[in-house]
Amino acid sequence: MTIDHKFAQERVKELLDFIDKSPSPWHAVSSIEVLLASQGFVRIEEANKWSLAESGRYYVVRDDSSVILFVTGSQPLSETGFRIVGAHTDSPGLRIKPQSAHAADGYVRLGVEVYGGPILATFSDRDLGIAGRVTVRNGDEVAARLVHFDEPLLRLPNLAIHMNRKVNEEGLKFNKQTELPLILAALSEQLNAQETFLELLAEKLEVSAEAILSWELNVYDCQRGALFGLDQLFYANSQLDNLASCHAAVTALLENGGSAPSATLVCALFDHEEVGSESSKGADGSFLPDILERIAFSTGGDGESYKQALANSFMISSDMAHAWNPNFPAAYEPEHRVMLNEGPVIKLNANQRYTSESISEAMFMCWCEEAGVPWQKYSHRTDIPCGSTIGPMTSARLGIRSVDVGNPMWGMHSIRESAGVLDHEMMIRVLQQFFSS
Repeated sequence: MTIDHKFAQERVKELLDFIDKSPSPWHAVSSIEVLLASQGFVRIEEANKWSLAESGRYYVVRDDSSVILFVTGSQPLSETGFRIVGAHTDSPGLRIKPQSAHAADGYVRLGVEVYGGPILATFSDRDLGIAGRVTVRNGDEVAARLVHFDEPLLRLPNLAIHMNRKVNEEGLKFNKQTELPLILAALSEQLNAQETFLELLAEKLEVSAEAILSWELNVYDCQRGALFGLDQLFYANSQLDNLASCHAAVTALLENGGSAPSATLVCALFDHEEVGSESSKGADGSFLPDILERIAFSTGGDGESYKQALANSFMISSDMAHAWNPNFPAAYEPEHRVMLNEGPVIKLNANQRYTSESISEAMFMCWCEEAGVPWQKYSHRTDIPCGSTIGPMTSARLGIRSVDVGNPMWGMHSIRESAGVLDHEMMIRVLQQFFSS
């Protein structure tokens, strides 16, 4: 099956729009909620009793930044099991500290904490904005509010080469404590740094500064996503790792979920992958096991049939993969060159950093064949530590066979990542094939 370039580009434009509207994990889930509501999905709460209909379309949000959406199957769950695609909503970057604003040496700067493993040098000399979740006092209660400054507010100015003569030989490095605070404003005698920052948030939220209690604020790149290259076969944006996988998974489910599937289809999108997933809403927490068990019990099952369902289930852990970069050939395993626009990547690691094994690997290859999509295989260079995904922990918790896959990309964990236009459409197609299998 050939991929129409124009159609693939339109699909990627939808992805870029999704990312641009989702500068934090909280905004990513909010964007997905808007999409789900337009497709007839019903939000259900964990605190309520569930009553699920056959072929019902539902979703559950935990703590605003993790979401599980599902379509109940028409056949007994114990026989068909779950068809699960997992991904994550967070990306590495900078988070603003609680007592962040401080004045010194003529400027107001915001202190930041490093979240996960970003390439810090890529944050310098960029137009940086602020987005995330703020908790405010609302009478006798507290309420979470999303905030998104879509204009540049912050900057991490680089040091001139005249003061850093070896930067091109030794690389750009920042001390995480002393050299990462971001410039917000010029200092004046009338300016109280922390009060000024609180007033900035308060004005955006249309509340009083005194009502603001706490926040989780993400620093993001204000530059919008774009296509590039000859024939515009590549695209660039922040947070491709892993909002591209989230978008592919949700798109595939929405386009397959309206046809009364026999198996129960699930997309599980987790926060906190970049910091280990060990949280109430992370992949190593109880979120997915809780939801799967409740689906089973709410559709007439019991403990025995739930275990049968797990034994008949399969999960695709979808996270981006490392594409071959011709400028740095020494960083790669030479026999496993993964190329942009040549199809989804099966990720393999003998030490179980990925869940793929020979059977799950072969099953994904068959779904690719059925979808008319090529595949590639990736193995990390042996003398460089390998990253991991949500796959191993989720598969271990549930006992579900799983495969780790992802689309190839350049510059993973840079503030500006890039990937191939055709690959995104190919991933959607193979996930559609998986959901319909």
